[in-house]
Amino acid sequence: MIATTAKNEILPEFQKFLIDKGFASERHAPFYALWVSRFLSCINSADCSDVGKRGEEFLSGLAENGNIADWQVNQARDALKLYIYHFENNGLAEISERANGSNKLAADKKRLVPAMREAIRIKHYSYKTERSYIGWVERFYEYTVNVKKKDLNRQGFDSGDVRDFLSHLALEQKVSSSTQNQALNALLFLFRNVLMTGLEELNHTVRAKRGPKLPVVLSKEETGKVLNNASGDDLLYLQLIYGTGMRLMELVRLRVQDVDFDSNLIYIRDGKGNKDRATMLPGAVRERLRERIARTRAVHEKDAVSGYGEASLPFALEKKYPNSGKDFKWQFVFPSAKLSIDPACRKIRRFHMSEKNVQTAMAGAVRKAGITKHATVHTLRHSFATHLLLDGVNIREVQELLGHEHVETTMIYTHVIRDMSNAPKSPLDKLYADNNGQ
Repeated sequence: MIATTAKNEILPEFQKFLIDKGFASERHAPFYALWVSRFLSCINSADCSDVGKRGEEFLSGLAENGNIADWQVNQARDALKLYIYHFENNGLAEISERANGSNKLAADKKRLVPAMREAIRIKHYSYKTERSYIGWVERFYEYTVNVKKKDLNRQGFDSGDVRDFLSHLALEQKVSSSTQNQALNALLFLFRNVLMTGLEELNHTVRAKRGPKLPVVLSKEETGKVLNNASGDDLLYLQLIYGTGMRLMELVRLRVQDVDFDSNLIYIRDGKGNKDRATMLPGAVRERLRERIARTRAVHEKDAVSGYGEASLPFALEKKYPNSGKDFKWQFVFPSAKLSIDPACRKIRRFHMSEKNVQTAMAGAVRKAGITKHATVHTLRHSFATHLLLDGVNIREVQELLGHEHVETTMIYTHVIRDMSNAPKSPLDKLYADNNGQ
């Protein structure tokens, strides 16, 4: 092992970048730098016209070395990704371009999109976010090239392109404010983590504006009607959303080990904002949830016999405990009806069910109940919070159950309660009441 002083002298700017960006701790940054230093020594002494190929050859050589453990190969792979796609100004394509005198990363969508995907996966964003962000980057690229007719080979992207694109979404596409904000977040990620440049103030952007909105809430009677018009697993989905306050994707991604029957608790892992929390396990669903998990075990055992049965794990755990995904405790409570290929690693796995299962169940139950409110799955979460507050539960406790970072977010439900309980009497009713009294 090399001395500490020597480790800190290897690519010091790259180490500082890793630490500042939170990609590696001060302890691990020198080892990332060491792998990159060894790789750079290889490409400096050979033809570097195809850096991607050279990188794969370098990693293959490490994997074939009997003295290097698998986790070290994985660490080297992450180090190269961070160096190529983040630190070295626009990534793998940019390194190849500097070697060959070719175009910038931004000018070629075939290289821009893979660089974006790598950056998202290094940040451990969800696959759903990955698809959404890449979709916005592709639309931004097409707008800049085909609508603005900009020559990206000469100029590249800038903040003016972002302003124009967002204004185009608001004025021409008539998108909602939430959609426009999602596009902005994707482009901010592109500039900061792939193109490695900031964006100037977007003061001249035409924004899609949204006024204050109150959540749609069902009364207790309406909630009962909805639940009475669902059955089987559909009923269980809706009962759990209303009975626990979980978000839709939190229910879909629930794992077996996160249901604690002894303590009557359900643990939500990696919720919104990557936060964990606990919520109550309603007694009304205990036995039916046990039966659902028993059916899940039977599916898992059948998969295991067929050579599958491995669930996806959070990124760090999958590297640290590569065989843990085969344990039943890591299986999703509500698994998909069929096996599929994991797009991240190309393994055949059984993922969780689609969120569309729950959305379809809710839409059918609302329709059968004859409710005309625009009630969605999230309406049950709103109703959960509102009904707790109506029953006198402290707002801070409701905040914790919902997983809100700020109590101000939870206070929106106090406005709903105020409107429901203290609505002023219509002057029309007062007029007729007065006339009847005469």
